[in-house]
Amino acid sequence: MSSMLETENLMVFYENAVAVNDISIEVEDGEIRGIIGANSAGKTTLMYTLSGIILDIKRKEEMRGGERITVLGKVLYKGENITYMKPSSRAEKGIILCPERRRVFAESSVFENLKIGGYLFKDSGERRKMLDFVFHLFPELIPLKKRPAGFLSGGEQQMLAIGRALMAKPKLLLLDEPLLGLAPSVQSRVIKAIKDIKNEMGITLVIAEQYARPILPIIDRGYIIENGAITLSGDREDLMSNPEVKAAYFGV
Repeated sequence: MSSMLETENLMVFYENAVAVNDISIEVEDGEIRGIIGANSAGKTTLMYTLSGIILDIKRKEEMRGGERITVLGKVLYKGENITYMKPSSRAEKGIILCPERRRVFAESSVFENLKIGGYLFKDSGERRKMLDFVFHLFPELIPLKKRPAGFLSGGEQQMLAIGRALMAKPKLLLLDEPLLGLAPSVQSRVIKAIKDIKNEMGITLVIAEQYARPILPIIDRGYIIENGAITLSGDREDLMSNPEVKAAYFGV
């Protein structure tokens, strides 16, 4: 039986610079996978490639005569080759990206942002159920429903961004740098929410993150990425006990 998500020898070039270098990963249904790496390690490019956003970026660059982007290798979803499938088609299959730096619709209210995220729901009852789950997950957003998203704190915007991604009916949720710029207390709230998303909704997650310390304890398996390439992989116990990981991410 095939994995939920696989990449085979995936490579992404910006002109002649390698951003993703021969990456092969597997993600099983119902687990949390971590992609851990420093800033500029290639995490965001990998997430863009899994979600298909890289194809939109590539097309726009070609239209304006800008940077040439090349994608090689394969991305497989439940055994189907989706390497060149549009991001909208991937979203319909349940592959949803929550991008780094939140990117909420600043002038729209919290509630409007969530409604925009729920465009894939045909059944209003199912949409209402997911909306209830988002407010169960982040009760801090309940009194802020009518507030423009641009007036939220960074932590509140991150909660909203994750909630909006959930409203898009993910089967596979890609979280890119969900802890970026957040205070430790808010990081803990987001970590708890990630665990609840997996345990209560059965959603599979891939998390790309530079802050390894809070992420490693909640993943099932993970990959360390450096200069676009995977240098280490293993389950959480393997990675947390690895001397190189301890030295690079835990300062010991």
